[in-house]
Amino acid sequence: MKLQDTLSNVEQELDISKKVKIYLCGVTVYDESHIGHARTIIVFDVLRKYLEDKGIEIEFIQNFTDVDDKIINRAQTENTNAETISTRYIENYFKDFDGLNVKHATNYPKATEHIDDIIKFIEKLIVKQIAYVSKNGVYFAVSKFPEYGKLSKKKIGELESGARIEVDEAKNNPLDFAVWKFSEVEPVWDSPWGKGRPGWHIECSAMSTKYLGENFDIHGGGRDLIFPHHENEIAQSESFTGNQFAKIWMHVGMVTIDGEKMSKSIGNIKSIKHVLENWGPNIIRLFCLSGHYSKPIDYSEELLKENLTKWRQAETCYYELIHSDSENSENVTEIVQNLGSEFDKALEGDFNTHLALSAFFQLVKETNRLAAEEKLGKEDARIIKPEFQRMLKILGLDIPEMTKELKQEIDTMITNREKFRQEKQFQEADQIRDKLNEMNVELIDHKGKTIWMKKENIKAEK
Repeated sequence: MKLQDTLSNVEQELDISKKVKIYLCGVTVYDESHIGHARTIIVFDVLRKYLEDKGIEIEFIQNFTDVDDKIINRAQTENTNAETISTRYIENYFKDFDGLNVKHATNYPKATEHIDDIIKFIEKLIVKQIAYVSKNGVYFAVSKFPEYGKLSKKKIGELESGARIEVDEAKNNPLDFAVWKFSEVEPVWDSPWGKGRPGWHIECSAMSTKYLGENFDIHGGGRDLIFPHHENEIAQSESFTGNQFAKIWMHVGMVTIDGEKMSKSIGNIKSIKHVLENWGPNIIRLFCLSGHYSKPIDYSEELLKENLTKWRQAETCYYELIHSDSENSENVTEIVQNLGSEFDKALEGDFNTHLALSAFFQLVKETNRLAAEEKLGKEDARIIKPEFQRMLKILGLDIPEMTKELKQEIDTMITNREKFRQEKQFQEADQIRDKLNEMNVELIDHKGKTIWMKKENIKAEK
């Protein structure tokens, strides 16, 4: 398959005939995860599920940054320690992303569990005279890496005057960045240079090379990580190994809220917990996949409502397929194959989830059209259902299976309702419909029969 290669802005081929190794920069665990985190992780979850659907073995590493100034500041504010803060938000992370139907990574390394690896990494950089010890810590000498800026396409002159460069008179060059920070504030670790803690960028370099080797397939994260985080990772790692770091870089576009950047000062951050409670996992996943992964998308109630409407159509499609029992046949094989091919081509090209969703919803539309025209036979359903379910699985969408007992209960209620209607006992029939509505069961009338669908309970819909 091909993916957009940020380093050269051209499509680069990914060899999927072998095991594919992916490293995703995870969250800094000092607060609740938000919709921006959700988009990045959902995009990579779909990438992984698509490759696995093709029979490719995936090694997927996603780190937790569990030592950071933000974590320490939060701990001080709450009069506790950094470990308590990071443990709390790691636990919340899994609640959030399990709720979003995200498959667990192969491993979730934590920075605090890899201090020895980080120190050894820094030691080698010092031996190679690429890092140096200063009064405030150990710094990477950017001038020793001539290709610095190749990921972000920034020039050294522009970077030196950039606002994001940390001012520190102890550095040889304004662009140099800390790989080890001297500190007496817990948490700290002993090192050959003095007590302190690792810099942010060195954590991912040490952990990615430990788990995936010196050169792996895909490295990714949000677009805000291109500079300085990923730029610095490349400089450190390629200086350390002498080899190319990652073959392909994937950066996921930011999520804005009604056209504005998410910000605590504005108070417009949407936590995953909040959006899950109101919209459920399927609507959130559809939203996060609704645009090209590399472009920004805007979170709005209108867009979520549009995705809810589409999801109701997908639910209808599923129940039409499982209830279909007629002998009609429209020979749907060709259209199913064509839409399946469109779906795959969208993801094989530049991982265009927007086009993949278009193919999925076209399959939904065609199925519902056949059902509405009383043309959806059980043989058609047999052909459509596997492709429909394959797309659902790759997209991470889920229509829960119901127990036999619940199905029988609903079938009995519908049979009784029909009996009351035939006997013109409309009040009793309406009472059954009301009870079905309370169970989120919607009735769909066809000639000679009434089928039902159990809708996902969406709080924001009420």
